[in-house]
Amino acid sequence: MTTRIPPRSGTAFELKSGQLLSVIDPEGEQVSDMLAYNLADRREHLSSGRSIDYASRLFLSTNDILYSNRSRPMLTIVEDEVGRHDFTLTPCSHDTFRIIYGDSDPHHGCQGNLEKALAPYGIGPDDIPTAFNIFMHVSVDGDTGEIAVLPPKSKPGQKTVFRAEMDLIIALTACSAGQSNNFRYKPIEYQVSEAGA
Repeated sequence: MTTRIPPRSGTAFELKSGQLLSVIDPEGEQVSDMLAYNLADRREHLSSGRSIDYASRLFLSTNDILYSNRSRPMLTIVEDEVGRHDFTLTPCSHDTFRIIYGDSDPHHGCQGNLEKALAPYGIGPDDIPTAFNIFMHVSVDGDTGEIAVLPPKSKPGQKTVFRAEMDLIIALTACSAGQSNNFRYKPIEYQVSEAGA
């Protein structure tokens, strides 16, 4: 079954060890922020720093492992039709829109959507780490380190598939930041399936 996340919103759900999570961009050029927490101990969560450190590169793709803050595998990327994602930028927020865009009445962004989705699991605002930003295209200048957020490379219907390496709480968004989706706010879809099904 395919579940659709409406534009500029988010959701959270449980993903059991061994299950597959397919995150799909139905219309193209849309980002999904993903967080993961150990279902049995929510203090263990996805770690950008450890995952990038152990992969020895910024851009993770097929066969790469997303590690927790305790250096344990949480998710493995088993299929990637796009090949470009970001694991450096934090979820967009009220302050993102105020500081970067100069909005006088800012949207609450992915941060707010993640807070709302994760609240039933007892996970609060200060427990939200850097997300794995699926389909997000961030360029990095090799000399200056300057970054630029570019339109995603994902085309309609393309997906990235993750395998859970432990029982998890997953949170996903359809990103609210204009820079992340070419200023066209679109939905994200996902499927949960059993390996080999």
